[in-house]
Order: sequence, then structure tokens, then C-alpha cells
Amino acid sequence: MRTSRRIDFVRSAPLPMRNGVAPSRVHLPQGPWASMLDFLLERFRHIPPDILRARLARGDIVDDAGVVQTLDSPYQPLRWLWYYREVPVEVPVPFDLPVLFRDSRLVVVDKPHFLASIPGGRYLQETALIRLRSSLDLPMLSPIHRLDRDTAGVLLFCADAESRGAYQALFQTRDVKKEYEAVAGRREGLALPLVHRSRLQAREGHFTMQEVAGEPNSETCIELMEELAGGLGRYRLLPHTGRKHQLRVHMSALGMPICNDGFYPVLGAYAEDDDFSRPLQLLARGIEFVDPFSGRMRRFESGRRLAL
Repeated sequence: MRTSRRIDFVRSAPLPMRNGVAPSRVHLPQGPWASMLDFLLERFRHIPPDILRARLARGDIVDDAGVVQTLDSPYQPLRWLWYYREVPVEVPVPFDLPVLFRDSRLVVVDKPHFLASIPGGRYLQETALIRLRSSLDLPMLSPIHRLDRDTAGVLLFCADAESRGAYQALFQTRDVKKEYEAVAGRREGLALPLVHRSRLQAREGHFTMQEVAGEPNSETCIELMEELAGGLGRYRLLPHTGRKHQLRVHMSALGMPICNDGFYPVLGAYAEDDDFSRPLQLLARGIEFVDPFSGRMRRFESGRRLAL
């Protein structure tokens, strides 16, 4: 149902896709604004007023009928405004995005570190979704699941919008086997393999997660694959659940934070520019499931290797 609504949304938009990006929209409620500019200045307070004025002056914003809105346009409620989301100049992520598999329904890629899965925040063109829509000429390509921007590895997209729900349902019912690999410090006296369970919730007013008291809602099996030099180890992580930052929080809670993790156990200083020489040592190594259409077992594996 949600997929159908998304298809209708894109098809009904008065603006076409542009460089793989669908237009965005904002609803115009009843209100006291005399002009369209007055509304936009209040609705988008985080955007400098000069930028909003410039976008209206350029004719970048239209209504449902495709009529261009200008600096002089009066405010007319109970309609939609359509526009293309813009972000500051993005720093190119200098890593490739190999396609591991492609058919009429599935596109499976080997995502590099530092590349976001989908647009959000300050990332738009430098995302796996937009790169693939452009390079594969699949404007309706959509994500089946996501990986953190800091995490590399196997990532699935759907090329047929009507099939997306069936694949997403596999993740919701936990019928997808996911295998991750991480490099982290070794902790003496900790018997491995082990299963770590805890209750995860978001930190108030923050984007990171924390373990709290209560019924566990996350579970990860952790195995030591090999001992590495410098007191490090290579670990296999098998999550049974898929909470945000789950693997990073669990490894940190056990006293083995993943190498180059800027969030756990302590949030590091925010850096505007990425240090491409220090990727998080976390990799979505493989994913396995029974295809809901063919009934065949599918397994896809990353060709990448973690290396400090």
C-alpha cells in the first residue's frame, strides 16, 4: 500500500525527476500569511532568507498545476508546493559502487564506506540510491533496507515497485539472515562466541543509541574469527534484530568498540569533512533469504575486506 502511494506521488508530481531525484512537496495550511514568501520564511526557518528569495526569483517552486510561484505570489492555502530539495556542495565519495546482482526485480550492490544509502540531511547525489538511478537508468529504483553511511557491504534495492513490499516483509519477519564482519579490540576473559541482548533506545535529543534497563529488544551473536596484531580481532556479527546502530552499541557495551567508530563509546568531535583513510571497520559481509517470487535461496556476499 505504501509503495503504491509512493508511485502515485511521483507520477502525479508537476515536476519530473531530476538527476535521479524526485521532487519534494510541502502542504499549505490555513494561516495568516499574505504572500508565499511569508509562508516559506516561517516554514523553512533553517534556510537563509536570501536563498528562499532566490529560489522564488528563479521560478524553482511550483504549485499543483505546475504554475511557477514568484516573489509576488499571494498565499493560497489548501494546496501543495513542489520543489527540488537542495543541499550544499557535496564532497564526492571516491569509492566505487559495484553491482553484485541485477534482474527485473532486484539490484544488489556492494556499498562502500562513507556513501549514504538514500538521500537525507546534507547528502543527496552522493548516495547509493541516486547514483544507481542515474547509472542504471532506473528512475523508480527504491531501497529494500538500509545500511548506515559509515558501514560498507551488501545493500538491496528493488527495481520493480510492485515487488518491493514482498522483499521488505522478509526483513520485518526476520526471515533474512545477515552476517557482518568487524575489526575491534580483544577483551581478555570474555568467552566467545556469545549472544548479547539488551534494550536499545535513542538518546534524548540525539541521533545515537544507548542501552537501558528493561526487556531486551536487540540481539546479536558475536564470534571471534581470528586474532590480529596489536590486540585486535576480526569478529563475525550475526544480528537477530535490526535496531539502529545495534552492532556498534553492542560491541562498545562489551568493551570492544569497533575500530574508527566516532560515535561509540564516546561521541567524537563533529568533522565537516570525512577522513576517507579511516573508515569504520564494519562490513555487511553477506545476506541470505528465500526469494518470495522464485522460491530460490538467495545469498549475496561483499567482495570488500576490512583493513586498518
